[in-house]
Amino acid sequence: MYQKFQAFLETEILTRFEVVNRPIPTGLDYKISERGKNQATIKSWCYQCPQFRKIRYTYIDAGDTAQIFNSVIYPSYNYDLPILGIDFLTFGQVKNLVVLDFQPLFKEPNYQEKYIEKMRPLWEKYQDLAHNLPMKFYDANQYFSKYILFAKTDAETVTNRLFPAYQDYISLYWKLQEEAEPITQLSEIQLVMEAQKDYDQYSAERDPASGLFSSYFGHEWAERFLYEFLFEDAVPLAVATR
Repeated sequence: MYQKFQAFLETEILTRFEVVNRPIPTGLDYKISERGKNQATIKSWCYQCPQFRKIRYTYIDAGDTAQIFNSVIYPSYNYDLPILGIDFLTFGQVKNLVVLDFQPLFKEPNYQEKYIEKMRPLWEKYQDLAHNLPMKFYDANQYFSKYILFAKTDAETVTNRLFPAYQDYISLYWKLQEEAEPITQLSEIQLVMEAQKDYDQYSAERDPASGLFSSYFGHEWAERFLYEFLFEDAVPLAVATR
């Protein structure tokens, strides 16, 4: 369902940036589910380059049961750019949930004007993918922009509307990076580092995919995947409260 989305992102990354592979912890780059009747595979890729310290994406293929494409792109610490978040999920060829956003690190008005307002023309162009849905697991005001594409939709819309929207949003994100001025002051770099770390902690504690990973690949593997790869700067709650 989302393989062309993955292929587009990978081509963009490999042709635009001088990336190198970023190590994925042993055993987390690929796994086949040994549970249930419907076999599922999960495969992940990870890169880094001067502009982005971590570019990760993951594809889960469970046949007709589930198709999931997830990606998060973290800017290098000397850029205060939003984090690019992509989450496309299809269950049973009927339920399609799509999330695409530039996730802001800061709430200040000048930051919103600098980066988030640039999304508005695309958000208005793709209003059919902005359903203003309630967020069950997250606070919509925390690490989400007001121009998020967030929709429950059908397969035809995924093909005909989501794919061009996805291409446009990614192109805009590259443009924002090209225009961004590198941060040179250590205190400002430190703020970005802390904001990205807080993003990982917040996301790891609330990510509903953890249950899905557990159901397919087991709880122990899912916990490792969540804290050692997806959100590696997060600390498991059991550790943090000791």
